[in-house]
Amino acid sequence: MAYRETEKMRQRKALAREKIINCTYECVAEGGFRSARITRIAGLAEVATGTIYRHFESREDLFAEVFQLATQKEVDKVAEALNTSGDAAARLEAALRQFAGRALRGPVMAWSLLAEPVDPKVEEERLAYRKAYASLFEKTIREGITEGCFPDQNAQQSSTCLVGAIAESLVGPLSLTQPNRENEDNDPLVDAIIRFCMQGLTGTRR
Repeated sequence: MAYRETEKMRQRKALAREKIINCTYECVAEGGFRSARITRIAGLAEVATGTIYRHFESREDLFAEVFQLATQKEVDKVAEALNTSGDAAARLEAALRQFAGRALRGPVMAWSLLAEPVDPKVEEERLAYRKAYASLFEKTIREGITEGCFPDQNAQQSSTCLVGAIAESLVGPLSLTQPNRENEDNDPLVDAIIRFCMQGLTGTRR
């Protein structure tokens, strides 16, 4: 008789997989992907290292899934800000402020998502999520052009430039070589980033 996996066994496997993902996420939030060693993850998850490879074909596959999970949370927060009330310019400014503010409040995770050297499979996910941000911004820029908030422009190109500008402007402050910024007043930095981005879109000083 062929072996049949019971529902209880499937639930146990699902819980073990979830715990591995959560522990990996915790390691990345504390010290980046470089600190997420398989032996450490296994210890936190209270499983053998071989168990991790029964759920994920490779370390890169595990990291890619954790990257997806972490970045989707940030994309969702930006989407929420873009769905608030106000004209397109106000909503876009709120979304950019959300992006930059959350990054500076969680600098280690933000550095890991934006700039930390990673494996090719994780880098593919990074590029995919940059496109996701750009898509959200593009839609709002198009709405702003229709509303008259923004001058006529190539919304797709502008959104790509916007993602690049805000991400690059955060790399230095988020660098692990910089002092811990979690308890600093980041408002002036965030204001400067927003001012630059909005001036680029509107062509006027703010």
